[in-house]
Amino acid sequence: MRIDAHHHLWDLSRRDQPWMDGPWADPIRRGYAPGDLAPHLTGHGIDATLVVQSSSSYEETAELLALAAGEGPLAGVVGWADLRDPALAEVLAAPPGPLVGIRHQVQDEPDPDWLVRPDVLRGLRTLAGAGLVYDLLVTPRELPAAHAAVRAVPELSFVLDHAAKPAVARGDWQPWADALTALAGLPNVSCKLSGLVTEADWDAWRPQQILPYARHVLESFGPGRVMFGSDWPVCTLAAGYEDVVALAESATSHLSEPERADVFGGTAARVYGVRR
Repeated sequence: MRIDAHHHLWDLSRRDQPWMDGPWADPIRRGYAPGDLAPHLTGHGIDATLVVQSSSSYEETAELLALAAGEGPLAGVVGWADLRDPALAEVLAAPPGPLVGIRHQVQDEPDPDWLVRPDVLRGLRTLAGAGLVYDLLVTPRELPAAHAAVRAVPELSFVLDHAAKPAVARGDWQPWADALTALAGLPNVSCKLSGLVTEADWDAWRPQQILPYARHVLESFGPGRVMFGSDWPVCTLAAGYEDVVALAESATSHLSEPERADVFGGTAARVYGVRR
């Protein structure tokens, strides 16, 4: 089973996406539905997908769960919930669809140590009790706090989105590389091979600029803890779906067939419990 472990859907007629905060987002400033994604999945033999929240909204999460509850490739939802809510366990008690994880835009929090606040750690432990995964949306600035949170809640499975967004366009390597390796040393965290193309120069990137970052992810985590994600449609700011797949295939070309099968499906199936 080939899985795209990270993409988005949104309907701007229902709600704004606050992160679309400038003209840079104009190329993707429209609605995206499962039918828009379907041709890309068919063209690349993708059997199942995980759709990921894009706004801090219970309503959006409910809409994504309704989409994923039907027939089709949407096999799970990484939704949003307020980790600081004392009633979080009740909020998560009976989701109307295949909720597999929770994510929050930690990168937008003013406090780089937001993840290790006591109320946030309490919420992460609640997620573990509910059998959910937590997606880490962080940049290198928040990686130390992410490391501390992963250590503090060893019973929770974490997934690092977009390899913590290294500054590929500037060619920055440290401290990202060492912090990523340190995080990979903790057994309860995996990493998505996703989002790197939009950290490069959107108009002038080349595979050789991105591949060292992707291969460092693979070397640090190992294929059994790395999963492919397209980050569609955000990726289209810099590259088409086919380009993102080609980059991932190039980054994994040195791996064995079983290892590539992990990256392109097996890891996501295990971590998120995808059964479709």
